[in-house]
Amino acid sequence: MTGSLDELDQAGEAGAYDEFRELVRRQLELLGEDPDREGLRRTPERVAASLAWLTRGYEMDAKQVVGEGIFDADGACNMIMVRDIELYSLCEHHILPFFGKAHIAYIPNGKIVGLSKLPRLVEVFARRLQVQERLTEQIASAIQETLNPQGVGVVIEAYHLCMMMRGVEKQNSKTITSAVRGLFRSDPRTREEFLSLAHAPRTVI
Repeated sequence: MTGSLDELDQAGEAGAYDEFRELVRRQLELLGEDPDREGLRRTPERVAASLAWLTRGYEMDAKQVVGEGIFDADGACNMIMVRDIELYSLCEHHILPFFGKAHIAYIPNGKIVGLSKLPRLVEVFARRLQVQERLTEQIASAIQETLNPQGVGVVIEAYHLCMMMRGVEKQNSKTITSAVRGLFRSDPRTREEFLSLAHAPRTVI
């Protein structure tokens, strides 16, 4: 069985959801549960639908998501940032959620992108089985490839349930990752400006 659950159904592989439901049912049995009791009777179906939704990023393409949302910069050459973009993903090691915020900035090189497209790019890569380090790099690379800006910076701050609910069980541990391209890497002042904006105290407007 390859591809996402939605892709399998769309491709006509009729048993994809049924197979996944049976796998979840068997998991419940192995946990010592009765999958036929009232509270669990529809759980296999719900889990199959839920995971199809949570991993829908496999069906999304960065260039298609941006689409026609690229415009002439009209002389814009200063840093553009969208901060506090909520993200939800699944850790590929334990298939437990991690969640947090992404801060994205770039310096135009003749083109700008519609502001709503940046959160959509986050969704493309977050809605997959992931590790935070790769997610950060993928977002930065997608912006670099789509816009060819003078520089790109991405910071992600996230909490991982695989650390909070199991293992070390540290409730307040936050993981921070960053990826920089172009001027954000070569110019220390640009990088410093980006990081200071990304980590500045939140204000209510």
